[in-house]
Amino acid sequence: MRSTVTDILPAKVRRSLEKLGRDIALARKKRSLTVTMMAERLGVAKSTYIRVEKGDSNVAMGTYAMALFVLGASDGLDGLLDPGGDDVGLLLDERRIPQRVRTRKASRPL
Repeated sequence: MRSTVTDILPAKVRRSLEKLGRDIALARKKRSLTVTMMAERLGVAKSTYIRVEKGDSNVAMGTYAMALFVLGASDGLDGLLDPGGDDVGLLLDERRIPQRVRTRKASRPL
């Protein structure tokens, strides 16, 4: 059964996942690791790992993250959407800053 996410996945995202899969496959080959070795190190079935190398969007993100870790490339994950580098988020924060700041009146004691 196909996921609805797969059906609505933008072409750009699909291409990015496919490239990530190809890059993982190339990194594996450069390290002289077999598909079976990678699957064992990731703790997944061989068929699941093959889907990783194809860039399958139905594979869990944790599986992709573990593949990057096994290949020694997981350092980039922690800064992927760092708030300090999120230009859109920073712009939106700037727009939310009020034009004027007013002090609140203190409530009167009873």
